[in-house]
Order: sequence, then structure tokens, then C-alpha cells
Amino acid sequence: MADDDLEAIRARRMAELQQQYGGSGGGPSQEEQQQAQKQAQDMKNSILSQVLDQSARTRLNTIAVAKPEKAQMVENLLVQMTRTGQIQTKLDEHQLIGLLEKVSEQTQKKTTVKFDRRRCQMDDSDDDM
Repeated sequence: MADDDLEAIRARRMAELQQQYGGSGGGPSQEEQQQAQKQAQDMKNSILSQVLDQSARTRLNTIAVAKPEKAQMVENLLVQMTRTGQIQTKLDEHQLIGLLEKVSEQTQKKTTVKFDRRRCQMDDSDDDM
């Protein structure tokens, strides 16, 4: 009977908490999350427009069409470098190409082939004689 009372208390407390915090565990609502994502995207675009000249920005946008993951990685790297003070002037297209080459070298997948030879009992030709 004590277990039933404990479960009832837990259920009431959970209902109170859900009512108090909007029902989804107290996290931000979907609208708030979208607003935060939009704000972060705007801030990133602002930083990129300050750091890249027009030709470099065009190249990065072209890469984003073909390889969105790679463009996202480069954008995040540029924002991080700007925040840490590694970039003081605007990057032109040639400097961006150099940065892209460095990123490509680091993320390049190395293909390795591993043979798993199964050991079978093989007939030896000397045994047959």
C-alpha cells in the first residue's frame, strides 16, 4: 500500500511540474528554439560578411550548394578563428582556397583495405599420394 501511495505522489508531482513548465520537461519551446537558431545564423552571417570579401563569400556559397557539410564546417571554422583573433583582415578568394585545402587535407578519408582470410582446412596435395 505504501508503494501505491508513493506512485500517486510521484504522478501528482510530475503533473504539477509539467503544468508549471509547459509540459515538455521545462525546455524551451519550439518557437524559442527557432528564434535562437535564427539569431545564431544571423550572427554567423554577419561575422562572415565582415571576414570575407565578395569573391570569397561567393566561393563559399558555391561550395555550400555542392557540399553543404563542408561549407558548414568552413563557416564554423572561420567564425571560431574570428572570435579567437586569428583573423584580423578580410580574407580574399585565394586565402579562402588555402583554408579550404587545409580543411580538405584534415578531413580526407584514407581508404584502407583489410583482408580477413578465413583459415580453412585446406587439402594438401602431398597427403593425397
